[in-house]
Amino acid sequence: MASALRSAILRHIRVPVTHSLALNGSRLASARSMSSHGDDHLDKQTVIDRVLDVVKSFPKVDPSKVTPDVHFQKDLGLDSLDNVEIVMALEEEFKLEIPDKEADKIDSCHLAIEYIHNHPMAS
Repeated sequence: MASALRSAILRHIRVPVTHSLALNGSRLASARSMSSHGDDHLDKQTVIDRVLDVVKSFPKVDPSKVTPDVHFQKDLGLDSLDNVEIVMALEEEFKLEIPDKEADKIDSCHLAIEYIHNHPMAS
């Protein structure tokens, strides 16, 4: 029972890991990455495709105008409430919660793609 619980928890936990690179005994750089049990981080193309699908399915959007660089208000003519609804739809699609402070900044497909691709819990 304890082993099954441990395995279930480890599938969802990411632990910061620091790597130091050394050449001839001198430290060159340090890189921080996140490790997880079975790296299931989404690749960028998958994020792009899913973000575009969410935006294209929004009722007020002409799907033919949706590109990875489209701005929700300037290019699609959406208002701030529509923007909030799209961000909520993205949260649901990727099973994550975007803090209000960050959600307010997401006003284009490009920013949504970057935020979600860099979010460690996006699935």
